Amino acid sequence: MDKVFSSAAAALFDLQDDSVIMAGGFGLCGIPENLIQAIRERGTKGLTFISNNAGVDDFGLGLLLQTRQIRKMIASYVGENKTFQRQYLQGELDVELVPQGTLAERIRAGGAGIPAFFTPTGVGTRVAEGKEIRVFEGRSYVLEHALKADFAIIKAWKADRWGNLVFRKTARNFNSTMAAAGRITIAEVEELVDLGSINPDDVHVPGIYVQRLFVGPHFEKRIEQRTVRREE
Repeated sequence: MDKVFSSAAAALFDLQDDSVIMAGGFGLCGIPENLIQAIRERGTKGLTFISNNAGVDDFGLGLLLQTRQIRKMIASYVGENKTFQRQYLQGELDVELVPQGTLAERIRAGGAGIPAFFTPTGVGTRVAEGKEIRVFEGRSYVLEHALKADFAIIKAWKADRWGNLVFRKTARNFNSTMAAAGRITIAEVEELVDLGSINPDDVHVPGIYVQRLFVGPHFEKRIEQRTVRREE
């Protein structure tokens, strides 16, 4: 089954207002930058994004915050984005902050068909307010519900036409987990290779989890914070 589309815009042909979207990446590493730009150009509104973070002001999901296309963010870390901060403090953006490990597990559970789970993370904090608490072996745990999405937009290094994906080092991050949790998963890749050229042992995400893919025309791969040693 050939899953290759000509572009990000073509792969997003059925994206509607008010959709729930998972976006892979950690900081600016491994983000689906071409898909984010295509969503911006499409002008889709009222979106809920599930992502580890919200990009920076002029890159990543920050581009969609600029155009006010995001209604709600479910995220773990948002400290690098002043646009996010301003919209949240002005009551223009709904935000659900989730501990990073809990976020990863909620996404994994969604892809595995597990509706909810108990975790000790967040017990006794605002994270647990309004949630069920149970005690197991003398320790309190809070109930967390799985996360799923209408679309998962992810970025991989290599793919074949059937959607088998390979990531490069830490760029795998949330991408591989989100692939299973999206009703429709769209992967942008750097390189499309022939069928059979990827060793089965090297496949990080099997094609069964990927519905659409395309080769990105450009990847900026921006560094979020560059730290260098001061000259002696």
